[in-house]
Amino acid sequence: MDQAGKRELAMPFGGKSTKPQALLDESALHEYALKALGRRMRSESELRRLMQAKVERESTGAAKIAAVIARLKEYGYLNDTDFAETYTRLRQENEKLGQRRVRQVLGQKGVATKIVDEVLEARYAQIDEEALARQHLERKRIRKPENEKETARVMRRLVTAGFSTGVIYKILRQWDVPDEALASLETLEESPEAE
Repeated sequence: MDQAGKRELAMPFGGKSTKPQALLDESALHEYALKALGRRMRSESELRRLMQAKVERESTGAAKIAAVIARLKEYGYLNDTDFAETYTRLRQENEKLGQRRVRQVLGQKGVATKIVDEVLEARYAQIDEEALARQHLERKRIRKPENEKETARVMRRLVTAGFSTGVIYKILRQWDVPDEALASLETLEESPEAE
């Protein structure tokens, strides 16, 4: 076997070392967490998941994580409400996403339902969902559908972006989409991908 073949066996997944990773003490874990937060905002749950890979599995590892989380919260570096507000604002302003999609992603990121409800209620209370959906279509350069296949694609895009079926119907009706094409929205709404 040549040298390249030996290297492939030693590092089978893109050059990552197979030797066990050194576990971090509380101070090093705090530094790791600060760097992770410096790269991008994270929810408490996301940060916990990252840190779990860096400590032992026993209760001592959990105690280290709890201590680091407490310090980060004390300094104001980790706050799920601030995270949810910023995430929601950015998704609404930049990506023009609907409330349902933002709720789903925040839930996946481990933000508490109560916080998500409060933030979304405050952020989307004064927003015209139809106007936001139209901005989303414009941002994605989606034009009026010419046939049933394109209509279904537009519907899927809007459902995936988190807009309600009422708003989607309204937009498509204003585009004079035939009622037969709109009937396919009902089946789309019941599919698990729509949630």
